[in-house]
Amino acid sequence: MKKKVLVFGGSGFIGQYLLSELSKRRYDVTNADLKSVEGLEQIRHVDCDIRDRSRVTALVAEGFDVVYNLAGFANLDKAVQQPVETMELNIIGNMTVMEACIAHRPKRYVYASSAYAMSNKGSFYGISKLASEKIVEEYQRRYNLPFTILRYGSVYSELPFDNNYVYWLVDEAVRTGVIRHKGDGTETREYIHASDAAELSVDVIESDEYANMHVILTGNERLRRLDLFDMIKEMLNGAVEIDLMEEGGHAHHYKFTPYSFDPSVSRKLVSNPHIDMGQGILECIRTAYKRHKE
Repeated sequence: MKKKVLVFGGSGFIGQYLLSELSKRRYDVTNADLKSVEGLEQIRHVDCDIRDRSRVTALVAEGFDVVYNLAGFANLDKAVQQPVETMELNIIGNMTVMEACIAHRPKRYVYASSAYAMSNKGSFYGISKLASEKIVEEYQRRYNLPFTILRYGSVYSELPFDNNYVYWLVDEAVRTGVIRHKGDGTETREYIHASDAAELSVDVIESDEYANMHVILTGNERLRRLDLFDMIKEMLNGAVEIDLMEEGGHAHHYKFTPYSFDPSVSRKLVSNPHIDMGQGILECIRTAYKRHKE
């Protein structure tokens, strides 16, 4: 019998790749979100807001082997501007889902966190993710609900979601011929393609090894932002100006590492084979050209 998997927030950036990967591995998948996903019509979709307790409870009560929670605010800069809604969605919404799980006992609860849960950067977004992690851990201690916490790093792809930094960087370069960056370009990230992140996100439910674990999902390629800009410039045949606006910078973003204090111990998981950065950016360029040049 197929294992039943429920994904809250499957219509989001990483969520769409996760739904596709789960479907590819022949799980019986239900997506609970406020909108459906074009191109994934074979997957059952249920309209659901994670703040709607009765709706969430009724859905989880159908019985699932695994419940993923990817719903909530995923854009750090927007979260800074909307702290109350961030806390409502990322903390209270998560607790609403967990309360339903306590009542109806899936075999694993998978929570989508962030590298910012390990940092004193990230403002309200990072705070909401760290608080939710601690809540997940406490529910496990009190109610014995097995969990896996996925701390996503710098995820990218060719899909134009507002929290897909690399795509919008390429889009700006194609559209205007300029890459503008607030900072000196020495900021460093380990980029991972969303499809690789999705594969790893499914791998963790196929082994008991990751039960009650915190897992960092990051890439193999460590790049300075300036190297990323130069890569895009070269792939666009040099027709890009790089404008480093060092004043201001990204006050809420980490520069070299998200580690700022003693977090829960994580196991780092990388994808091999993986989509290399050049191929991933090429797909971003193709999509941006299609949007602006055709």
